[in-house]
Amino acid sequence: MVYGDRKPDQQEIDRLVDIITERVRARLGSGNASLLAPRDRGLCLDDTSDDCATCGACVIRRPWSVRAVEAAGASRVGAPGGIGKVDTDFAGMIDHTLLKPEAVREDIVKLCDEARTYQFASVCVNTTWVPVAVALLAGSSVKVCAVVGFPLGAMTPPAKAYEAREAVRQGAHEIDMVINIGALRSRDYETVFEDICRVVRAAKPAAVKVILECASLTDEEKVVGCTLSKLAGAAFVKTSTGFGQGGATVEDVTLMRRVVGQELGVKASGGVRTAEDARRMAEAGANRLGASASVAIVAGPQNGDNKSRNGSHRRGY
Repeated sequence: MVYGDRKPDQQEIDRLVDIITERVRARLGSGNASLLAPRDRGLCLDDTSDDCATCGACVIRRPWSVRAVEAAGASRVGAPGGIGKVDTDFAGMIDHTLLKPEAVREDIVKLCDEARTYQFASVCVNTTWVPVAVALLAGSSVKVCAVVGFPLGAMTPPAKAYEAREAVRQGAHEIDMVINIGALRSRDYETVFEDICRVVRAAKPAAVKVILECASLTDEEKVVGCTLSKLAGAAFVKTSTGFGQGGATVEDVTLMRRVVGQELGVKASGGVRTAEDARRMAEAGANRLGASASVAIVAGPQNGDNKSRNGSHRRGY
C-alpha cells in the first residue's frame, strides 16, 4: 500500500495488518513445496539441534513451519492505540545502555553502578561485557541485556543464534537482536523468520527483543517485521539500534503497538534523552525504553549533564 507523504490512519493500518496476516496464512497453508523447496535454503549442514526451532520441520529447509501456522491461526494481530495509564516513574522501564565499541571496563562499571543506584530495568551491553555486568549486578534486581547481530543484522541465522546462546550461557537475561534488514526489504521473509526463530530458540529462557531499525523501513515493512517477530515467538519489538539513520519516533511506536497488540512489548530506543521524550514514547505505547541518557531522564537535566561530563551520554541509543 502506498500512502504518499501522509501516515496511514487506524483503519488503513488494520487493513494492512489483515492483508499481511492473510498472505502469511495462505503461504503457510498452501502446501506448495516449490515456495520453500530445499534448494531455496541450501542443503542442511546442521549437525546440532541447539538452535533449531523444532517446529515440525527443519528450520533451514522449511522455515514457514507447522508451529508458525499454529501461531498464525491461534492469535490475531491486534491494534490498540496505546498501553493505557502511563507510569511517570520511568526507571523501571529503562534499559541503561552502553554499546560504543571503544567502551572500556571502567565505563561498564559506571554503567552498572548507575543502574543499581536508579534501579533501571537492565543494562544493555555488547556480548563481550556480559560476564562483567553479571558479576557487578549480582544480588540486584537489574537484568543484563546483550545485543546480538549488532548493529547491522546482516549475519547468518546460525551465527546470531550462536551469539545469543553464548550470551545467555554467560548470564544474560535478555537478548536484543537486529532483524535482517536487507532480507526484510527484499521480501525474503523465510530468512527473516528463520533468523528470529533461531535466536528465540537459542536464547531460551531469555526474552528476545527484535530491533527493526525503523528509519530504514517503510510502514508496510515495519508491519511485516512486527508480524514475523510475533509469529517467531519474540517478546518485544524495538524501534532502532541507535547506530542507524534515525531513532525512535512517536509514529513508529504507535504503529508497532497497533500491530503487536498487548501480546508483545514495544521498546523505544534511539534519541530518548529527556523525561518528556520518555513520556511521549510511553503514551504512544512503549513499555520499555533504551537510553544512554537514563540518569538525565530520571534525575533531571542537571544530574544528567554532570553525568555526561563523566561519560554517561553514550553513543548507541
